[in-house]
Formats: sequence, structure tokens, C-alpha cells
Amino acid sequence: MELRDYLRMIGRQWWVLAVVVLFALGVTQLINRRTPAEYRATAVFFLSANGPESTSILDGSRFVAFRLSTYTELITGARMAGDIAKSSNTGMAPGEIQQRIGVISSADSALLTVTVTDPSPQRAQKIAQAVIKLLPPMIETLEARPAPLGPATVVTPIEPVARINPRPVSPRPMHNNALAVAMGLLLGAAAGVIREVSDRSIRDADALPGLTGVPVLALIPDDPKARRRKGPFVSESGSPRAEALRQLRTNIQYSGRPAKILAVTSAMPGEGRSSAACGLAILFAEAGQRVLIVDASLRRPRLAAFLGRDGAPGLATVLVGAATLDQVLQPWGTGLWLLAGGHRPPNPSELLDSPKMAELIDELRGRFDKIILDSPPLLPVTDGAVVAARADGAILLVRARRTTPAQVTAAMRALAAVDAKVLGTVFTMVAGPRRRPGLPTGDGPPGPASPPAHRPGWWNAVALSNAA
Repeated sequence: MELRDYLRMIGRQWWVLAVVVLFALGVTQLINRRTPAEYRATAVFFLSANGPESTSILDGSRFVAFRLSTYTELITGARMAGDIAKSSNTGMAPGEIQQRIGVISSADSALLTVTVTDPSPQRAQKIAQAVIKLLPPMIETLEARPAPLGPATVVTPIEPVARINPRPVSPRPMHNNALAVAMGLLLGAAAGVIREVSDRSIRDADALPGLTGVPVLALIPDDPKARRRKGPFVSESGSPRAEALRQLRTNIQYSGRPAKILAVTSAMPGEGRSSAACGLAILFAEAGQRVLIVDASLRRPRLAAFLGRDGAPGLATVLVGAATLDQVLQPWGTGLWLLAGGHRPPNPSELLDSPKMAELIDELRGRFDKIILDSPPLLPVTDGAVVAARADGAILLVRARRTTPAQVTAAMRALAAVDAKVLGTVFTMVAGPRRRPGLPTGDGPPGPASPPAHRPGWWNAVALSNAA
């Protein structure tokens, strides 16, 4: 992988990093709040060897180094803790005092540092002061030699009074927060890499021809701005998404397979079928054709809400004989009509496969130049395959980084089972427009130019976004 591939991965998985870092910071804040503050007092001693004058400095240093480990065990032992408990008014048992005393020493130094950590700074200083008072006479007693030699080792306090750090040594918020951020970034990066490796979705349109055996007609980029608007989900006329939809219209017109009735379908829900169908219908009407868009997704009709029309009378109403076609058709701008889904029937598959549906399709074929069918997804239910079988051609929408190769293969198998003619695939919700030779984008057609745009009204300036 190149550097830009890693940068793209970070761009895709940034939210994983953010979530893990925020979680780590949250845990750290909880620890900081619930951990009681502790203070530390220190007492520093200087050790020197009290040997004959003929003893070299090196021999004396070695002697002191050998004594350091012994004095460490002595200071942290039960005898010292018992003496402190008796001599100082701390109210603590010897075992508790013993747990609070620590020793810092080094083999190449003659200094011995005693630390006392306690939630009370006064008590910590009191215990450390007791060590200053008790340790020298204790060492003198243990290291006693016959007169006039004196003790073998002399322990001298550097300062007569124990020092207390006014700031707590635990918890350390800044240190803990920095550690949380570092661990969060590390764990977040690992989680992001695992997500990338385990992701089996289709990331690039180059894989689609090999899976489907049909060409890629367009790459439709995501348009986050359109989803934040009220009313119909629309993109600006000059946006990359609108230009990509125009390119899709051009490629359908010049695909070599005349398709007066076009079914827009996908393998799974949420791949942009309804929005792409609306965008195509608007753009075909923009080119001067009489266009009808039909909401054939009877289980979850959405086109009426997208276009701001009444969704109660519609296709299901006509199929059950409760209304005529002219009673339910709704104009939308110049050259475009909507046949909404209507009330949700209990038997959508039977209605779509009924002779009444075949008669309706024949009637619509004679009244409109182009009919766009918003078909249900192919894999969850059989409705999508039934609708695609009645169309002259179908386009299969594949959502970037969500649809898997297995789902695309299953969708193509479902279309082949009903002998549906697949014109090509459309790669939807791409991160942004991409310039690739041989693949259509919003930057310009690779083949013949689009027909001159006919602009009959305000509505032609927009194309629906990828909200569906």
C-alpha cells in the first residue's frame, strides 16, 4: 500500500479513531475522579563507610553499595513500621505504615531516598519525619563495633525535616489524558485496519464488470448537502451528482438497447434506487420527453414524499380496480408525471405479477415516451424481479463500500431467472467524482454528447440526491 492508500483509509475510518480516543478519555476521566488523591513526603540520607584511614575510597564505596539493599529491607520492614507506629501519633497499624513506605536507591550513588505516600499530606510528612528520627540510631546499633572504632556505616539525613510535595502525586490527570490519547490512537488505528481488512464490500467500480458481465454506466457521487435540505432531496444543477446523472441518461440513450420502460433496481435497500429513478425521470423530461415515473415499491413507497405529492392514490389503487389511471396520475413540472405507490397492499407480489399490471404497462407504453420504474430491492423480496421482467431494460445500482460481491452476484442471478435485460450497473454514493478513462463520471461523457437540454421550467435545475 502507498501513502495515499493509508491516508484514504484514515479518511474512511476517522470516526473509529475518534470514538476509541473519546472512549479512552472518558474512562480516564472516570478514573481521575474516582481515584483518591495521594501526597508524597521524602527523606534523603547520605551513607558513608566508617573504616580505617588506610581504607581506599573505592573500597568504602563498595561497602556502602553492598549495604543499600540491606537498608532498603530494613526501612520497609516490619520493625521500622512498628517503631514508627509507637513513636508517632498517626493512628495507623504497622502493616498500613509498611505499605506506604518506599525506598529509592542506586548502586552508583551513596544517597538513599525514603518516600511515604498517603492520602493525608500531614500524615505522610509525619511518617517520613519519624524515619529521619529512627533510622540513624537503628543503623548505628546494628553496625556497632568495639570501641573506639564506632559503627561501620554512618547514615546522615540531608535535611532535618522531611519534604512534602504540595501537589498530589496520584492521580496525574495530564499524564493519564496523554496516555489515553496515545492508547486510543493506537487501538483506534488497529480497529480501523481490522475493519478495512474484514470489509468485503465493493470499493471500486472496476470490479463490477467482472461480477455482472455488463458495463458500468455511471459513478454517482454522494451529495451530503442535499440531505440537509427540507422538502424533496435535491442536488444543485451544476453539482457533480447532477452531472453524473446526466451522464447516466446519455449512456442509457446510447446503450444500443432501446428501453422505453426502464427499471431501476438494486440488490439491497438503501442503495439509492428512488433518488436515482427520480433524477433520471427529471433529466429525461428536461430533454423534452413525456416521462412517467412509477413507484413500483409497493411495500415501501417513497416517491410521493420525495416529490412532494399525495401518495394515497397510486399504482396499487389502479391494480385493485379502485381508480382509473387518469385519476391517479399527478403532474410534476413540464413533461413529467408521477404514478405513486398508493396504499400498501397485503399482496404486492401478486399485484405486480397480475394480468392487470400487464395491461397497465401496455397502456402506459402508448402514452409516454419514457417510463421509469422504481423497483424494490431484488434480494429481500421477489417484487423487484417481477418488476424488472416487465421492463425493456434494467439498471442495477451498487452502493460503494456497502454492497458485497455476493449480493451483486445474487441480484444478477435473480434478474437472469426472469429473463430481465440488464443494461448496466451504476456505482452509487461514491466518495467523490473520479476521473477514470472508460468509466463515465460527472466530468464529461466518454462517448457522444448529450442531446441539447430543454429547460421548460424551474424544476429542471435540480436532480434528486442519494437519500433513498
